Amino acid sequence: MNDIIKAMEERRSVRGFKPDMPSKEDIAQIAEAGLYAASGMGRQGAVIVAVTDKEVRDALMEANRRIGGWQEGFDPFYGAPAIMIVLGDKSVATHVYDGSLVMGNLMLAAHSLGLGSIWIHRAREEFEQEEWKALLAKLGLEGEWEGIGHCAVGYPAVEIPAPAERKQNRVFYV
Repeated sequence: MNDIIKAMEERRSVRGFKPDMPSKEDIAQIAEAGLYAASGMGRQGAVIVAVTDKEVRDALMEANRRIGGWQEGFDPFYGAPAIMIVLGDKSVATHVYDGSLVMGNLMLAAHSLGLGSIWIHRAREEFEQEEWKALLAKLGLEGEWEGIGHCAVGYPAVEIPAPAERKQNRVFYV
């Protein structure tokens, strides 16, 4: 079987991570893979913010927890030390689709490097808040950005789940 297709079939969402930070090289390689995602008309309307600073990660986690309505102490990132935020440029009509493809590439790249990942939502709501818009401004990101998702990345601390049975009758040929 082709290695890429094999990775697509084997990758699973991880809901428990070790505190050990992946190497800078691995984070950079994952981000680079994200940048090679297909995009509408090649406009490349998505960006990645790789969060490896624990204080920023924890503040982001707390914002995500509040938006999700979970009790204090819950970590919606499941302990992942690195959070790769994908944002879409609102001036690009396909920004949500483009960002979603970036997210897929990030998760497959993490898997290929022996790391776990999971797509965590609520980035849209976070980056509507002034605190997180200020972070983007500090990074030099001008314009209007929509949060697409968080790719939580790290070394799995749990057993990788088996794949769910695939539903039947989902492919139609004409």
